[in-house]
Amino acid sequence: MSRRILLVGHPGRPEALEVAAALVTDLARHDIQVAGMPEELQSFGIAEQPNVVVVDPRDPADGCELVVVLGGDGTILRGAELGRPSGVPLLGINLGHVGFLAEAERDDIHITVDKIVERSWTVEERETLEVEVSLDGRAIWSSWALNEATVEKAARERMVSVIVEIDGRPLSTWACDGVIMATPTGSTAYAFSAGGPVVWPGVAALLLVPISAHALFARPLVLGHDAQIAVGLVPHGDGGGGVLWCDGRRTTDLPPGARIDVRRSDLPVRLARLTSAPFSGRLVAKFDLSVSGWRGTNPPRLGQE
Repeated sequence: MSRRILLVGHPGRPEALEVAAALVTDLARHDIQVAGMPEELQSFGIAEQPNVVVVDPRDPADGCELVVVLGGDGTILRGAELGRPSGVPLLGINLGHVGFLAEAERDDIHITVDKIVERSWTVEERETLEVEVSLDGRAIWSSWALNEATVEKAARERMVSVIVEIDGRPLSTWACDGVIMATPTGSTAYAFSAGGPVVWPGVAALLLVPISAHALFARPLVLGHDAQIAVGLVPHGDGGGGVLWCDGRRTTDLPPGARIDVRRSDLPVRLARLTSAPFSGRLVAKFDLSVSGWRGTNPPRLGQE
């Protein structure tokens, strides 16, 4: 078997067990291996199948042509962690509620397998963020994000005070619950919930969205994708700090006076696409947007009566 895919999923979902079993069985007919972490393969109940192999946890996507993820957006973000270093495309099969990053639904598993067998996918690159935390000029933590990096208050009962810089120039100081720095991919996630705009994936941009800022100038900002963003924690009299989250998965505490630098990364996440449907169709489907209006269920297109 010369072809291999990496399987990542959420074995706690009963439907994931069914989809994983169907995926392994169908791919076996075409001599395609399914690789995965040992505990995950055991949880899926597929570890003993002849076309299933255990991966090296140090480089799980090595030798794989796809990372196939069974789950919602949270599980897909975990799959992105595994596929990004080696540039292996990510194919999400939605088992969650929204699944904005997913390309297929669980009911279409056999069609999805046919697409995998035929290598019938295109690759779409999504920009990511490089994130570095420093204190007194010394780097103390670094990570990356596909959706967003978020500076948040550490204590529920108080706000965090931040100063925001864009391209080396101070922009504003906010007392707020936090600040979201997002990619276009993340514009439909946390940034959207905080009042930010939806940005099409092909737009070269970064978003800066304050969370519940107590300030007159605290609107979401759309920046050029080469903008250099910095958020500094202004120490309070009692020395309060904050928390930094990357994609809601990787986190670190922020001491008073910490500086968080965020910029576009040179290493994207590569998504496998099975159709050429426009982003507008995905937006309508995932958010269940009403497009009928008061005229009925089949509205005319613009310019038509």
